[in-house]
Amino acid sequence: MLIPIILLKAKLPIMKGKKSNLTRRKFIQNTALTAGAISIIPRHVLGKGFVAPSDKINLGFIGLGKQSRGLASRFVENTNAQIVAGSDVWTTKNSWFKSHVEKTYAEHRNQSNYNGITTYLEYKELLDQADVDAVVVATPDHWHALQSIDAMKSGKDVYCEKPLTHTLKEGSEMVKWANKTGSIVQTGSMQRSWDSFRKACELVRNGYLGDIQKILVNVGDPARPYDLKTEAMPQEIDWNKWCGPAPLLGYNHRLAPSNNDVDFWPDWRLYQEYGGGILCDWGAHMFDIVQWALGMDRTGPVKYVPPADRNAVRGLKMYYDNGIEVVHEDFDRGWGVRFYGTEGKMDVSRSFLETDPAGILNVELKDTDTHLYKVKEDFYQDWIDAIKNRTQPICDVETGHRSASVCNIANIAYSLGETLYWNPESEKFKGNNTANKMRRTKYRKF
Repeated sequence: MLIPIILLKAKLPIMKGKKSNLTRRKFIQNTALTAGAISIIPRHVLGKGFVAPSDKINLGFIGLGKQSRGLASRFVENTNAQIVAGSDVWTTKNSWFKSHVEKTYAEHRNQSNYNGITTYLEYKELLDQADVDAVVVATPDHWHALQSIDAMKSGKDVYCEKPLTHTLKEGSEMVKWANKTGSIVQTGSMQRSWDSFRKACELVRNGYLGDIQKILVNVGDPARPYDLKTEAMPQEIDWNKWCGPAPLLGYNHRLAPSNNDVDFWPDWRLYQEYGGGILCDWGAHMFDIVQWALGMDRTGPVKYVPPADRNAVRGLKMYYDNGIEVVHEDFDRGWGVRFYGTEGKMDVSRSFLETDPAGILNVELKDTDTHLYKVKEDFYQDWIDAIKNRTQPICDVETGHRSASVCNIANIAYSLGETLYWNPESEKFKGNNTANKMRRTKYRKF
């Protein structure tokens, strides 16, 4: 899109945090007073903070696997953004993504065909495209931080799938670069946009369950070492690039299927080399709800106590500074969260929201109560709106980092079988050098 603008030799400001008082309109008006010639230049030249409300945000997708199917459809159908590019190390997935998105656009716009998607095997080529305003990172966990930070350095805003990062250090680096560049980062914790989860968190936050004493969180197992049998390598993939900074291990179709229409979720998320187990994969959703309910989005538990049985995959206890206990435990209701308070109990998941006594659920919040962030339209549009307004979305980079940290520390505690003391301010373990070394992993050169 082209817009008229006065050309000046001046640095444009980077908008950080709260919305800037310097609007695009005011900038244009002010510069018109000091310069005489008007030129037509691409909108992107203006940089962040100068997106007209009527402008479409152009999106690029990095990682075109199974998760991208749903994400692409939601961005097409539920937002006013425009997908223009995609990147994956699979030629098959590049082809599928282009076909799928263009078909979806054609149907959505009631036209016979649409041809507007460019795909790349190398994600940095996508980041080099000036017409891409923001990127959606939907790669395996071990790629999240590198690709998101590269995107920020390239002047792009970022939507990154959860868990936000594979290691603790990666999370703090993402926060640093978001603050440094002013990039708007949304974490894919879309449960925060659901009415049921927001209602549950507001009931807790405002004391309608009384004082919270204990919380149970049921999600899957911790990460384990890679143990799949090596299979013949498909010609359609650059396996070295798929592994990227992680160890170069043998290919298996369960780890990385060639198509994204398979009837299973890829198993890379189970293995510590590439993911954080289901403890991280679903924990990034459910522990996130705990963080939100307790008002702990900028901190987290300070003590982690693993079960005595070193082979156990449940039973880890976490303690916040205020004494509230959180237990990784199966309470026989699927993936979800159970809150125990002095005035009642509450279970919440994607399938139900129930309280005991039942009447607690019917409580109407008072004007004086804390009302949590409610998206105006849609979780994905919330990020698009934040980009245009230069405000923080519902699940910003710091929030995503802290929720991922809970999961990553839990994995470390299960692995070591030792009680860990965590300092959320310094983001270091107290008196445990081994655990501190596990805050990061050494990237492989590839």
